[in-house]
Amino acid sequence: MSSSREITLPNDPAEAVAALRTASTETDVVVFKKSPICPVSTRAEFEFKTWLKGVPESSSTRFAMIDVIAEKPLARGLTAELGIEHQSPQALWFSGGDVVWHDSHGALTASRFAAGATA
Repeated sequence: MSSSREITLPNDPAEAVAALRTASTETDVVVFKKSPICPVSTRAEFEFKTWLKGVPESSSTRFAMIDVIAEKPLARGLTAELGIEHQSPQALWFSGGDVVWHDSHGALTASRFAAGATA
């Protein structure tokens, strides 16, 4: 799934965190981490994509997806840089330069994403 809202992160975790912090000063950025071989990740990815389809084109919210197997150093390093325990699937919501919400597994539903960082 590629769109004009999707951002590509640097492979270096520290650089990725810096890029996310910078980008999120202008608009919210959601990072979705998933495993391509995990049924829980598959369900969470479906929920994430369902939410994305409902985000209006006029929205400036951006997102990044990380495959925790193919991009293992980035996936684990990103959360380590942030002081957050690595999970998969996992979402990290950045706004104003900070992580304002993060959760994993069954909590990753389309309605939870729709509630945004305020819920």
